[in-house]
Amino acid sequence: MNFANLVRQHWAALRALLVLTVILGLAYPVVIWLVAQIPGPNDKANGSLIEVDGKLLGSSLIGQAFTDADGNPLPQYFQSRPSAAGDGYDPMATSASNLGPESIVDTPDKSSLLTLVCERSAAVGDLEGVDGTRPFCTGGGVGAVLSVIGPRDARGNVVNPTRVISVNEPCGTTQAPLLDTYEGVRVECRQPGPEGDAYSIGQIVPIRGSAPADPAVPADAVTASGSGLDPHISIAYADIQVNRVAKARGVSRAEVQHAVAAHTDGRFLGFFGEPTVNVVELNLALDRAQ
Repeated sequence: MNFANLVRQHWAALRALLVLTVILGLAYPVVIWLVAQIPGPNDKANGSLIEVDGKLLGSSLIGQAFTDADGNPLPQYFQSRPSAAGDGYDPMATSASNLGPESIVDTPDKSSLLTLVCERSAAVGDLEGVDGTRPFCTGGGVGAVLSVIGPRDARGNVVNPTRVISVNEPCGTTQAPLLDTYEGVRVECRQPGPEGDAYSIGQIVPIRGSAPADPAVPADAVTASGSGLDPHISIAYADIQVNRVAKARGVSRAEVQHAVAAHTDGRFLGFFGEPTVNVVELNLALDRAQ
């Protein structure tokens, strides 16, 4: 290949690059942006922003924490589901907790997913005046998990336990161990320091407990969404908050229920998923009504 042909090929490639850059890198994005600004879809294209009296309050697509400076729930507002995104609902740190069903044993520096669920369920129960107990949780709101120590059979299951430790209940707390005895062996609380690590040689046994199979506190009240930004809650979670919000605002339960219904989104395409309530829009509507 001579030099002249090499120059022609590179010049053709450069022209194609410039033309495609103008079309796909400039013209196409501008056209799409102009189409998105057509009245109607432009609100969603711009982020579904919520403004009141010229003040930006957030987006109807991103959840918010309706709490005071100390993190306590504000009684006049519906509460969102938990968030693991940064300090909560941070679009720059959208994420999940990455804790799964096998996360049932607490460590000194991190609570297990089971204990987080138990703590949240107990807290929601106290706030809403409903039964906050749920399966595999202790009365103190931690994961009900035992380490059963003793000889094992061929399948690895302990037979004739010699020692039983409640691994998520450290000694010194006001709560008694979740059980007095397990298979005739006294249940101990977990000791601090190296002594407390004795549980690691035992068989980890979750304890179902006597809580109802269908807890009064729904699952979305105690678990975060995958993105950590979801502004929606289930109708069940909204329902148990109605009495508290109505009392705090000095309005009737029927008025609050009407607001909930007005901000409930149905199933996608009529059959995908479950109906949900947008907490951000609902709380804003209640503020506007007053």
